[in-house]
Amino acid sequence: MTRHLGGDPLLLITFRGRDMRTSRTFKSLALALSWLPFISSATADQISIGQQVADFSLQSDSGSEFKLSSRLGKGWTVLYFYPKAGTPGCTAQACAFRDSIEVIRKQNAEVYGISTDSVAALSAFREKHKLNFTLLADPDAKVTEAFGVKMPVLTMAKRWTFIIDPNLQLRWIDDDVDPALDAQRVAQRLQTLQSEK
Repeated sequence: MTRHLGGDPLLLITFRGRDMRTSRTFKSLALALSWLPFISSATADQISIGQQVADFSLQSDSGSEFKLSSRLGKGWTVLYFYPKAGTPGCTAQACAFRDSIEVIRKQNAEVYGISTDSVAALSAFREKHKLNFTLLADPDAKVTEAFGVKMPVLTMAKRWTFIIDPNLQLRWIDDDVDPALDAQRVAQRLQTLQSEK
């Protein structure tokens, strides 16, 4: 049944004898969310292995600017995208990279975590867990989308990891990341990739 209150059409829903009114916006959101199971998961079709990675610029957890192009000729670059700082899986993943960072750096690589969190949230996350690598803020999800890892409907990243060589060429994509094992797999993959050169 539809009722007009104050000129705004509202949908009247009866649930166990209670009236629950929801706005047209809520109805649209509910309809959109109902389609989530049927949306095929996005793949990184904007970027593929062997491709030169386009430059981008993001703010780091310290507020300074990071440009991917600053890594040209300076070693390997690991970019790992994660949904939200402070959640259990993202914390496990970040702490695993923290604990493995020296092994990764010995392979001439640097790690950067990217999420759609704010700089302030990333700064607090880094400080709380004593992270020893840089976190990058992508609040409008432009870089997340460019890498093909934005979740449908939500402004959040999927959990994917990318390895880029010193020439800024994409060498590896992991789209099935185990948060606790990601750092270990990255260290192993770096060794394999570098032995291929």
